[in-house]
Amino acid sequence: MSEPALRAEKLDAADELAALRDRFVLDTEADRGTDVAGVYLDGNSLGALPANVPDRVADVVRRQWGELRIRSWDESGWWTAPERIGDRIAPLVGAAPGQIVVGDSTSVNVFKALVAAVRMAGDSRDELLVDATTFPTDGYIAESAARLTGRTLRAVTPAEVPKALSERTAAVLLNHVDYRTGRLHDLPALTAAIHARGALAVWDLCHSAGALPVGLDEHGVDLAVGCTYKYLNGGPGSPAYLYVRSALQDRFDSPLPGWNSHAEPFGMSPVYTAAPGALRGRVGTPDILSLLALEAALEVWDGVSIAAVRAKSLALTDFFLECVRAYTEPGRVECVTPERHEERGSQIALRCPDAGEVMKRLIARGVVGDFRHPDVLRFGFTPLYVGFRDVERAARVLGDELV
Repeated sequence: MSEPALRAEKLDAADELAALRDRFVLDTEADRGTDVAGVYLDGNSLGALPANVPDRVADVVRRQWGELRIRSWDESGWWTAPERIGDRIAPLVGAAPGQIVVGDSTSVNVFKALVAAVRMAGDSRDELLVDATTFPTDGYIAESAARLTGRTLRAVTPAEVPKALSERTAAVLLNHVDYRTGRLHDLPALTAAIHARGALAVWDLCHSAGALPVGLDEHGVDLAVGCTYKYLNGGPGSPAYLYVRSALQDRFDSPLPGWNSHAEPFGMSPVYTAAPGALRGRVGTPDILSLLALEAALEVWDGVSIAAVRAKSLALTDFFLECVRAYTEPGRVECVTPERHEERGSQIALRCPDAGEVMKRLIARGVVGDFRHPDVLRFGFTPLYVGFRDVERAARVLGDELV
């Protein structure tokens, strides 16, 4: 047995989160028809299935929908699901209850947050800043929000934000973790810089929530959005969430004032009156099947410390880089993820010229990561179910395929 493999066994034996793996449906040797289990390192695109979800969804479909039908809006708690599930997400992103509502997609919530931020900033501030390295959808939405509100949009890198800010700046949309490289941006410092110039900070948490501490309340973030199908394991297309800091909720003016965010949704008034609190972030009828699948999925976090998750995430990614260096020829791949812990999310991105073909071969051998155009191999490490032996095997197979 190789030295990295021996180290992996010792690290797994000492892992305080190892037992959480049993809360998920993962490949076994029997599933694959081999003597080696698969390694799932694509949790930053789609988290694994929590084992309790299928039975919960079956109950929602067969009993709550099939038997109770319309009564389930009250008797099964369907109506209050968006804010109830928001309160389950809140501790994972460092927020007190009553500030997160779940529903719609990340893109829709980015639109709500940006337009509302511009409205709160006032007419004298005529510029929006957006992360130039952002996931494309955030950029598209920011451009549309700027056109809609008559603002100018300027794309800058997170490092350029402090110097780019001015009295013209209404709001800044930033990603907490870069989706390609895994670089973790300095949310506390950037939020403070934005506030110092009188603007509002809007953060996209898609690649950080459930992988590392965020501290929304602690750092005074104004608005935040995030998806739930990555590190929160909510399932494909599971609804996103919107955070509105409590001090701003009475000023939050949504550009999508649907009936579900009305103060009296069943009054059917022709005049819109916003509901109090984070409920203003609701729009239309909640997508109950996905919402309740997500609610069940979030139970895997019961008793789990996000600090412990972060510690394991860093240990996993450190060990992966060590193993890659041990199993691959020098210079064959280049790590584009920062090695400094304070600048790293929970993924490792490796650059190589034939990355697309390499990833296909890795997946064929049961090591599932993903490819980012044009030359990046991306591996996401979900500490709740990824172990150190998984990491060692992934690096060893990668070394084989890079020969």
